[in-house]
Formats: sequence, C-alpha cells, structure tokens
Amino acid sequence: MSPTLPSSKRAVATVFVLNGVLMASLISRIPDLRAQLDLDNGSLGLLLLAIAAGSILSLPASGRLIGWTSAAIVVRLGAAVAAAGLVTCAVGAFTVGSVPTAAVGLFLFGVGSGVWDVAMNVEGAEVERLLGRTIMPRFHAGWSFGNIGGAGVGVAMAAWHAPAVAHLSVVAVLSLLAVLVAVPHFLPVRLPEHHESGPPRSAWTEPRTLAIGLMVLTFAVAEGSANDWLSLAIIDGYDGRHWVGVSGYALFVTAMTSGRLIGPIALDRYGRRAVLWASAGSVATGTLLTVLGGGLALAAVGIVVWGLGASLGFPVGMSAAADDPVRSAARVSVVATVGYAAFLTGPPLLGALGDRVGTLDALLAVTVLMAPAAVAVLAVRSPHSTPS
Repeated sequence: MSPTLPSSKRAVATVFVLNGVLMASLISRIPDLRAQLDLDNGSLGLLLLAIAAGSILSLPASGRLIGWTSAAIVVRLGAAVAAAGLVTCAVGAFTVGSVPTAAVGLFLFGVGSGVWDVAMNVEGAEVERLLGRTIMPRFHAGWSFGNIGGAGVGVAMAAWHAPAVAHLSVVAVLSLLAVLVAVPHFLPVRLPEHHESGPPRSAWTEPRTLAIGLMVLTFAVAEGSANDWLSLAIIDGYDGRHWVGVSGYALFVTAMTSGRLIGPIALDRYGRRAVLWASAGSVATGTLLTVLGGGLALAAVGIVVWGLGASLGFPVGMSAAADDPVRSAARVSVVATVGYAAFLTGPPLLGALGDRVGTLDALLAVTVLMAPAAVAVLAVRSPHSTPS
C-alpha cells in the first residue's frame, strides 16, 4: 500500500522526535560519563567535540547519499549508526572505562545524527511542499518535545541510579526500531522532473544557498548561545541562584518551542521574509532586554522575546534550501553544514568573549549578528517562486 501524505507527515514528525530523544538521552548521562572516566571539564569538552566532529564531517556527504539512494534509506542508516555509537559510548565509558572507546562511540553518534538530520529535513521539506502550507517549524518543535522527553527519562534514570549502559542501550534499540517502523511511510521516491544540462553544479558555489546558510548560522548562534550560556549568564550577571539560571533556560526553550508551533500560521499569512525580519528583530530586542534590563523581571521578558525570535530561522532555512526538489538534498546538506558550524564554533568563541567582558555582556554578540541575519533573509524567497 502506497504511503499517503498524512502518514508521511506523521512519519517525519516521528523521526524528528526520536532524533531529539537520542540526543537528550546522551546529554542526560554526561555527568555520569565525566565521573566514570574521571575527567575534568576541559577533558570532557574535548571528548564531546567528537560528536561535533562526526556531524560536521558527515553533513557535506549527506546530500550525495540521499541523491544516490533516498531520504528514507539515509534516515535508516543514520539512525543505525547513531544507535550503535550511543551503545559503543556507553560500553566504552561505563563497562570498559576507556576514553578512546567512548570517543569512537561519540564520533559515530555524531556521524549518524548528522546524516539523519539532513535526510529528515529533506523529507520534511518535500512533505511541506506537497501540503502547500508551512509545517517544517512544527517538525522542529517535535525534536524539542523529543529532547524534553528524553531528558525527563534521563533525569529519572539518573535519580534511580539505573545503569547507564542499560538505559542508553534500551533507548538506542527502541528508537532504532521505531525509526524502522516509521520510515516505510515516507513519500515514494520521485524521479527528478528535469535535469541540468552539463555536469551538475556544486551547491557550494550557489550564492543563494550560501546566503541561506549564513542566515541559518546566525539564528543557530542565537539558539546555541542560550543553550550553552544563558543559565550561567543569569547566575553571573544577576547573582541568581542556580535554579533561577536553569529556570531562565527552561523559559527560553518553552518560548522557542511555542514559536515553532505557532510560527507556521504567521509564515503562511505574511510570508517568509517578513516573519524572519521580525524574528531577527525579536532576537536583537530580546537579547538587549536580557543583558541590559537591569533586573530579572525584564530579563525574563527578554528571554521570552529572544526565544520566540530564535525559533524559526533554522527550520525556515531548511525549507528555503529545499524549494527546488531536484536539488534539495545537496542544498540542505550545505545549509546544514554551515548552520551546524555555529554549534561547533559558537560556544568557545562566546566563552572567550565572556572571559573578557563577562558572561552576560558576551550575549550582546547575538544582537550584533542579527544585522547580517536580516540582510541574508533577502535570499529567502516565497516557496512558490521559480527556483534558480
């Protein structure tokens, strides 16, 4: 029986949720991993770079893999590699006690997550195109819900002192099985409707694709900076207690997830450019209020405005890169590679800036980045425009 569009939509939402579950499950056991391997924070940071290295190295090849096979096959492959990496990391850290084995597992996890991420975005963009309305931000909201659910289970497992190997292995196997059940409902593979004359041009040479990548990068910094530094910024800058800092981050995640749920309504009504310009303005205003508000009340308002503004740049950038279904995989892989560079380079750069000007004031760099973001939005056209 051929998959229907509604069943394909549910399948894409499912794999987004599961990707978030796996990531949060790993993150929830990082404190145990640090203690088991007897690492200091610097050594732990270097170990965790294996995830980013795996993702960054795999992302450029993802588009080619999808072009050779299909998004469905690459999601299966990515989920299998990510699950194997999670189990390898768990066994390496908690059974063997080997840092190199754990690093190999984290690297494999990054590779699998990276190709899975590109493939599910390509499939999500095709579902969105056929539906004729914006839905990609809601897929990304699904990732956030999966992240929250995975983190909740992880907190419970840690509180009950459940063995990390058992916890992570069960999550990995169940997630992989769920992916294998969902993926057959992806859209049937379509043959391209037209081909370019001559050898295919690399998506890395397309100014529009690179401009969309720049836009995604700036919004990724807006999101990633909150993930990495917002709690500490509130604690350091406002002398807040630990729970106040964590609450600020939770407020940001809630606002960003809400923006991804309601954002498609605004996108369909006002268009991509208008909404993304408003988003850039919201990020700039929100970070200014957070840093310069002078108190926790205005900072809380700023965090909400910041989270709402940061919610749409990444998913809309993925949709925009996939406007032409014939070149979607290559373009999405380029935009994802450029965007994910923010998660690799942003935290250490903001950390270095924070050492000079203070953790809270360092967040003003996000405000500055919204200027190039607003210019790069010009590359994002209506989804019904003729592709270049």
